[in-house]
Amino acid sequence: MPRDETDEEQADRKFADILQELRVMQTGVQLTAGFLLTLPFQSRFADLDDVQRTTYLVLVVLAGVTTAVVLTPVAVHRRLSGQHVKDKVVQAAHRMARMALACVALLVVGVIWFVFDLVVSRSAAIGVAALMALVALVLLVAFPLRIHADA
Repeated sequence: MPRDETDEEQADRKFADILQELRVMQTGVQLTAGFLLTLPFQSRFADLDDVQRTTYLVLVVLAGVTTAVVLTPVAVHRRLSGQHVKDKVVQAAHRMARMALACVALLVVGVIWFVFDLVVSRSAAIGVAALMALVALVLLVAFPLRIHADA
């Protein structure tokens, strides 16, 4: 059922919805980044092999990139506020939210790989990370597409 709202009201609502979604993602990213940043201060960190150390650094950079992607819609809104281009702001925020979802999924899969590699074995890490990647694809891509097709 269509809403009784102007184009401007619709754009405001959509932007508010996207910001709320990004807030949820931001909390998870901050917790994950915080976890990653504490690892070098653990005594066992010195025992990492080259693959684990490289993976760790890639995950730290990915956490930073993900944080920047989550914050980008706020920066765009701050820069363009009051310039009567809310539709462009909403479109940009929508793209960044999709990118943030992809970054979060990669970050989760990478952290799972890293932890399993440290705690169990590299082969277990590959298996569990592949399974998690499949779960992420199903829940973040296939499931929404299915709902859209049924709508």
